[in-house]
Amino acid sequence: FIQHLSSKKCRAHFMCLMYFSTVSELPRLFPSVELWDSAVVAKEAVSRNGIARSQGWASLRRDPFDIFDLWWLYHAKPKLSQHEIHMLTYYALYLQETFKPLVNISPDASLFDAVHSLIKNKIHRLPVIDPISGNALYILTHKRILKFLQLFMSDMPKPAFMKQNLEALGIGTYHNIAFIHPDTPIIKALNVFVERRVSALPVVDESGKVVDIYSKFDVINLAAEKTYNNLDITVTQALQHRSQYFEGVVKCSKLEILETIVDRIVRAEVHRLVVVNEADSIVGIISLSDILQALILTPAGYSPWGHKELDTNE
Repeated sequence: FIQHLSSKKCRAHFMCLMYFSTVSELPRLFPSVELWDSAVVAKEAVSRNGIARSQGWASLRRDPFDIFDLWWLYHAKPKLSQHEIHMLTYYALYLQETFKPLVNISPDASLFDAVHSLIKNKIHRLPVIDPISGNALYILTHKRILKFLQLFMSDMPKPAFMKQNLEALGIGTYHNIAFIHPDTPIIKALNVFVERRVSALPVVDESGKVVDIYSKFDVINLAAEKTYNNLDITVTQALQHRSQYFEGVVKCSKLEILETIVDRIVRAEVHRLVVVNEADSIVGIISLSDILQALILTPAGYSPWGHKELDTNE
């Protein structure tokens, strides 16, 4: 297959690799699936789980429960008694606000389909479901798919756009960037997460310099350590509870080429890079979704919203 790509019969090499690779080829790269029964009490589930999103498995319907959203909702309902909070299940709490059908994929599907589904549905994790038994096998993420792709990059001819910089390619978000300050109260940060639907917030000091980053994972750490009752503490105070596995603030410049960006984000094992200028002030954010869109979907003629727009001659 690599020899076929090297023959340049396929212009969009990375796209072709995704087309001819199946989801079932990647289970060794993925973390084990976390499943919760709908009878697990919301408060206990948040404090027991170390990841920001877990798959809640309802007995009648299979719905994805975002633990972060549930935890925020828990604090947004001050009129609930402690007894009601303890007895409220994932399922009941979730249905008070919305219903989201579970987006999933078959192990026989192509990795291209997986990337398309992740980006089109704006999700971070894609459960792989056995079509016969209905059991969840594992979970696909942007990070693991990009890591898989990078494993083959050295053996494949690279498209010319890999040598272009971010500014020329226009990859990333550079307008209306959501951010917070070191003294921002956690409750305000939670509101920004929910209102802006972002997974991380750069922390910017009074001079405009990026000094840290606060993610949904950091919020979950507060719950895990049972310090979730005081949401008036500042971001700086909350970061003292940060896990030892903190990804760190990984930065880049708009003038760096895409090949360098891909290598940095894979090696650092982070979900996004903060784009800064010479003064270390925030310019934008480039996410794993942005990169996979540029490498896989755009060459196939798909817009950032997952819709087919262009004709290709691959």
